[in-house]
Amino acid sequence: MIVCVAVVGHQNNPLYIQSFTEADDALKLHHIVHCSLDVVDERVNNPKKSGPMLNETFLGLLYPIENYKVYGYLTNTKVKFILVSTDLDVKDADVRNFFRRFHAAYVDAVSNPFHVPGKKITSRTFAERVSTIVRSFGLSSAG
Repeated sequence: MIVCVAVVGHQNNPLYIQSFTEADDALKLHHIVHCSLDVVDERVNNPKKSGPMLNETFLGLLYPIENYKVYGYLTNTKVKFILVSTDLDVKDADVRNFFRRFHAAYVDAVSNPFHVPGKKITSRTFAERVSTIVRSFGLSSAG
């Protein structure tokens, strides 16, 4: 189950963070997302030490922590997507599919002429699409 998703700008500024658990866990999940940015920077700046190639946008499993697994995705514009999941046996294909759909929703949100680049995403349509994508996560690999 996905417990948190985040969009972080190229200057590590949070553009969108949504948690799907109780309010008590929200701060903890925000901290996990923030800590994952160091891992993303390490993977991007030291591509030889970590698996993915430079042209690969899916960063894979960033790190496991307690009862969570944290996955990352980096767009061509250096915007980072972070996914925090409680499922310990998630398939990479499902996570890739999630990020592909999440990226499409993000592109639609920032393509809105009223959206100011670099500012927080406040679109209700984007939030609804993200909720739909999160609910359908893992149900099928087809997308």
